[in-house]
Formats: sequence, C-alpha cells, structure tokens
Amino acid sequence: MTVQELVETLPLRVVTGHAHLDKKVSGGYASDLLSNVMGRAVAGNVWVTMQGHQNIVAVASLAGLAAVIVAGDVEPDKDAVRRAASEEVVLITTTLPTFEVVGRLYSLGITGA
Repeated sequence: MTVQELVETLPLRVVTGHAHLDKKVSGGYASDLLSNVMGRAVAGNVWVTMQGHQNIVAVASLAGLAAVIVAGDVEPDKDAVRRAASEEVVLITTTLPTFEVVGRLYSLGITGA
C-alpha cells in the first residue's frame, strides 16, 4: 500500500510532501515519545502522533518514515510545516483521534513495525 492509497481511503489531509505520496508503507507506528519512535519505528513506516512541532519532521527524516500522520485535529505549527516541506517529508493531518487512525490503518492491513 502507498501513502496515496491511504489518503484516498481515510479522512486524511496532506499538508506537505504531495510529490512523495507514492512511497510504499511498510508498517505503522504510534507514539508521542520521539526517542521511542527513533528507536523502534522502521524505515517506510507511517507514524501516527499528536505532536505538531518541528522535531517530528527531524525524527521522520532520520528514520526514513513514509509519512507522519498528526492525529486528533492537531495542526502542525508553522516551523514544522516549513521544515517538512524543505526536507520532503509527507506530513498529514486528520481529525480522527490516534486510537481510531491506528485501528483504521490496521484494518487496511498496516501492521506494527
């Protein structure tokens, strides 16, 4: 499954990285603890978080993640959006709470890292 297919299936809004929606999704990871994501997420994972600051972009870029989904109707701050655009990180938002996003991803066949 690609990030584009997720966007077409779930109520997601792409904030940055429109040119990179063809990335394959290897699995999923959910956490708001950045060090946890750096240590446990796998390249190609889609990461679900409620964090909206620019450090999520650094973690996503470092870990080679397919996309970051900011859940719970949280809007990423301007620095996060600017950095995600410059580092070509796919940044997505949703009004769904984290629990529901993860459940829907799982029902689509996206399993844990």
